[in-house]
Amino acid sequence: MNENANAVQHKVAVKSGLDPFDRKILGALVADSGCSYARLGEIVGLSAPAVHERVKRLRKSGVIKQTTVSLDGPAIGKPLLTFVHVEFEGWGKSRKLMQIADFPEVEEMHSVAGDSGMIIKVRTADAHSLELLLSQLYQLAGVRTTKSYITLSTFLERPVQAEVTGDWPGITMPEE
Repeated sequence: MNENANAVQHKVAVKSGLDPFDRKILGALVADSGCSYARLGEIVGLSAPAVHERVKRLRKSGVIKQTTVSLDGPAIGKPLLTFVHVEFEGWGKSRKLMQIADFPEVEEMHSVAGDSGMIIKVRTADAHSLELLLSQLYQLAGVRTTKSYITLSTFLERPVQAEVTGDWPGITMPEE
């Protein structure tokens, strides 16, 4: 394997070691990351010290990656949300292509299957700012084309939902 491929994050689907209390704690933290351990304990039915130990374990194991603040784009002067499909030479993540992550307008980067190699989520002040960003993307080695999809309205935007597991109560799957 080449060195560029070695840097790709490999995410393997594994059976989670999370119990219902962990999932409730995570759900409450997603709703309000500044929630106190005492309040979390009230929500999930555990003592504050028990919740604190669980949160420490969830951080240490990497389930909780970081604590952040979710900002409102229009309120901070960045109302234009755009998804940009980037087609580039070759396949995989290269050091030059990963320079896209250095642009502060880029909120997310995803390697995808299909007619584009990557989709990036971009938030800018206006169409002119988006145009400037696109011109900078084309200066990166390997970028061939882009397709931009400007968002008119956002109906749902949410983080990963910890309490959704795919196990639906009352529904049993037939055994194979």
